[in-house]
Amino acid sequence: MMLNSLSLTPNAMMEALEWSYDKAINGLPGQKNIYELVKDYTQNSKNVEEAVNKMVNFQITKAATSGFLTGFGGVMTLPITVPANVASVLVVQIRMIAAIAVARGYDPNDDQIQTFIYVVLTGSSMTDIVKRAGIAFGNKFTTALIKNRVPGVVLTKINRAVGFRLITKFGQKGVVNLGKLVPVVGAIIGGSIDTVATKAIAKKAKETFTTNGINFDNGRIVIDNQNN
Repeated sequence: MMLNSLSLTPNAMMEALEWSYDKAINGLPGQKNIYELVKDYTQNSKNVEEAVNKMVNFQITKAATSGFLTGFGGVMTLPITVPANVASVLVVQIRMIAAIAVARGYDPNDDQIQTFIYVVLTGSSMTDIVKRAGIAFGNKFTTALIKNRVPGVVLTKINRAVGFRLITKFGQKGVVNLGKLVPVVGAIIGGSIDTVATKAIAKKAKETFTTNGINFDNGRIVIDNQNN
């Protein structure tokens, strides 16, 4: 049985995102939370960028390892509607993006930062996702981004647009486009997440969460870095 665009509804995709985000930030059973993870790397690196590169390499290595969720007991906590192979992809890649963001001074518990992390996960630009969400893009929206005052209802629309985008990516070629995975058999998750895709997402995350602020699109910086 292969996963296709019909096997994951918008509501299930949002549940998958929310569950995976929580586990990526707070850790699966036996894992450190995202702040502890980043602290370990920054304390043992010459600078933040070295720490970021080490974290990326670690997540890419993990992405190539089978049995990720089962190794941490994650399957036991999965919502019924979330396919385990989808969640495995999301947890690994969201945790990598969030680690880059935290290392560069951003708070993943901020709703707006969470939305940017979701957008990075799709590989699309914020402009593209905003348009898909049916939100009028202009000075008012950009100003709200800069001031970190985007209404929650708008962020929800953007998040759902991310969900639809991910469903499209998951449905391409009848398999999870974000990763090369085999079907789940019982409690065993085999296969591996495409390291090429994971590297591409890491590159997007580095370009988005800069030391000066968030690169909204083509060098346009919004939301000042919280360390400045």
